[in-house]
Amino acid sequence: MVPPVVDFQWVNELVLADVRWYLDGRDGEEAYRSGHLPGAVFVDLERWLAGPPGTGRGRHPLPPPETFALGMSSLGIGDDTVVVAYDDDGGGVAARLVWMLRATGHEAALLDGGLQSWDGTLETRAPVLAAAQFAPRPWPPERLAGIDDATASSNVVLDARSPERYSGQVEPVDPRAGHIPAARNLPWKGNLDGTGRFLSREALRERFSAAGVSVGAPVVSYCGSGVTACHNLLALAAAGLPAGVLYPGSWSAWAAEASRPAATGPEPG
Repeated sequence: MVPPVVDFQWVNELVLADVRWYLDGRDGEEAYRSGHLPGAVFVDLERWLAGPPGTGRGRHPLPPPETFALGMSSLGIGDDTVVVAYDDDGGGVAARLVWMLRATGHEAALLDGGLQSWDGTLETRAPVLAAAQFAPRPWPPERLAGIDDATASSNVVLDARSPERYSGQVEPVDPRAGHIPAARNLPWKGNLDGTGRFLSREALRERFSAAGVSVGAPVVSYCGSGVTACHNLLALAAAGLPAGVLYPGSWSAWAAEASRPAATGPEPG
């Protein structure tokens, strides 16, 4: 299988996917039209990588497999296509597409460094690719966590959000501030170095170890709505550690249930 993170030497004869989306409401497709990597197709997070929000589901629940398959097919991505995805912020959003493809047995990777690593001319015209055959596949239950898994004492639960959101100092979109009790804060951007590229395998392993992750320890990854949590899951794979599982509802689903406690402040001792 293709490694979870690749550089430009992998790009030839693959499908490049631009997965820009912004929490602050900016238009990812407009950013794509303003300039994207040559040959890249735009993948709409809200349309193809998430289902309708709802109680218990969070803001970006996984879409029905048929919706995901329709989106991939319409973009020229088939069952045997290798996809390299990127965005303009270290892969925090593009990781969702990569995780979804890999979880369902497809070949996909993040482009290390993303859009900023490209020093050539950007394109503004969207390519037109023929529809491809992409069969719907159910989301594998062994790759997913439910709300109660996020509090199981046997699991290492990692919160991929910023320290400010984790501690409850700010909360821009969800109904309550804070984090799931006993979760450790492992901001996804910490997987990157100062240039926006992934840390080395050894540095990633040290980072996860410091957060309590060890070989054989079940890991549950969450964030605000199950998007940037995928970055930590890909970083686990890049570090050569056992695969963790995604809690798709994440904090948006947890915070919506008033009976669930919200912890604030620094990490648990």
